[in-house]
Amino acid sequence: MNQVYEKLTKAYESIRKQTDFEPEIALVLGSGLGDYADSMKVEGYVNYKDIEGFPVSTAPGHVGRFVFGYVGEKKVVCMQGRVHYYEGYDMEDVVLPIRLMKMMGAKILFLTNASGGIKTGFKAGDLMLITDQISFFVPSPLRGENIKELGVRFPDMSHIYDEDLQEVLRKCACELDIPLKEGVYVQTKGPNYESPAEVNLCRMCGADAVGMSTACEALAANHMGMKVCGVSCISNLAAGISPTPLSEQEVIDAGKAVSKKFSALVTEAIQRF
Repeated sequence: MNQVYEKLTKAYESIRKQTDFEPEIALVLGSGLGDYADSMKVEGYVNYKDIEGFPVSTAPGHVGRFVFGYVGEKKVVCMQGRVHYYEGYDMEDVVLPIRLMKMMGAKILFLTNASGGIKTGFKAGDLMLITDQISFFVPSPLRGENIKELGVRFPDMSHIYDEDLQEVLRKCACELDIPLKEGVYVQTKGPNYESPAEVNLCRMCGADAVGMSTACEALAANHMGMKVCGVSCISNLAAGISPTPLSEQEVIDAGKAVSKKFSALVTEAIQRF
């Protein structure tokens, strides 16, 4: 058996010993956005450290556990803290949680993150609907022997972010009177923030926001046939645009500041998916 798939299978067997919850939707909560899990009707928790072979989240503001519960009548598994490539894990481990949630039953993946705004007019506190992504600055999670149990060798990436789910998010934002920007998200390796020259390069490549997660997760989910959508919280202006030095506390604070409208949008959208 492929070693990556064997590790995934063991993680699945491990979590199934702790819960038989079968989610419809998988939700990943980014930096500063983890408090959303507290608004769910919670059925149970599983800490990452209690899952065999599972990578443990070490990033600030990431609790590091699965939360199982309901948003309205929808069964949701929520990642209260994600795993990042910059934490030193192989890319296969970074996307293991996404693949695991698909194996648990989730057919839709809702990704959220905190990012630096690149596009002119973006400001801290904006929410951006992710319409496409740039991921070639980080290793592909599909590198190496293809795992046929998960997907095909050369998956199409023309529509990584499902257009129907995007439309649901647009309508929800409109009805809730929540301004929703749109744009392309680019993932970099981290953990350092980008230099002004690198931000300018990202802009020339077509990116509107930059961060250190998400794109690899969306790629792996698309490979497995999941429907993917994403919302990014613009926590700061990227280097060279922001007049002040960037900090991790700024990211966490921005997430808390936008938590009310973020929670309203996520809750309404999940119930309509």
